[in-house]
Amino acid sequence: MLEKKNTILIVDDEEEIRKMLSIFLDAADFKVCECDSGKQALRMSASVRPDLILLDLGLPDIDGKEVITKIREWSNVPIVVLTARSEDADAAPALNTGADDYVTKPFSAEVLLARINANLRKSAVKEVGDPEIVHGPIRMDLVRHEVFIDDERIGFTPKEYDLLRFFLVNRGRMLTHKQILKEVWGPAHLEDTQYLRVYIGQVRDKLETRPGLGKSIVSESGIGYRMDLVN
Repeated sequence: MLEKKNTILIVDDEEEIRKMLSIFLDAADFKVCECDSGKQALRMSASVRPDLILLDLGLPDIDGKEVITKIREWSNVPIVVLTARSEDADAAPALNTGADDYVTKPFSAEVLLARINANLRKSAVKEVGDPEIVHGPIRMDLVRHEVFIDDERIGFTPKEYDLLRFFLVNRGRMLTHKQILKEVWGPAHLEDTQYLRVYIGQVRDKLETRPGLGKSIVSESGIGYRMDLVN
């Protein structure tokens, strides 16, 4: 599929729960990653960059609230805490630490899915003030990860989508090569300017669904790119 699926990171030391959640979330059309420890959760939250984290507080190596604290030092990714009924008292401290929501085990699939979708939508709204970005003929649905040009849905790969979103959020601003590479690909790719040029070309080609729209992404030699304002 060309459209990007939302990625959910499951952090739980019980294999049966991870398996059950993976099956359910995959059926709901999410991309799923999983791990069984706090340290691994911290590594994967940085490398995978999930759209939402389902976090069990009772981890074998690090307390779940410490995991939340460390993630909140650099990320606002939505975190939904999973607690057993006997651990309900831990929910409030977890929320105060930076978690966004909690679900008590055992939970119904419908309730969990509703909480996940609510927090994904809230995250999208927090990012730009609205669940979609509209710029001239371009409309980007931040919840469904879909792009429309003149109301026609255009297939964007995940990186093309992320690149276009960064331009739309910062439209009218000059963005340096390193700013774009850091935001879209991460700090390890700050020198991959040729890689960036290839993706800029691909995004421009897809914007040409409306002739001339691809030219709205303007390059400044040796500096970076800017998305011009369009009607």
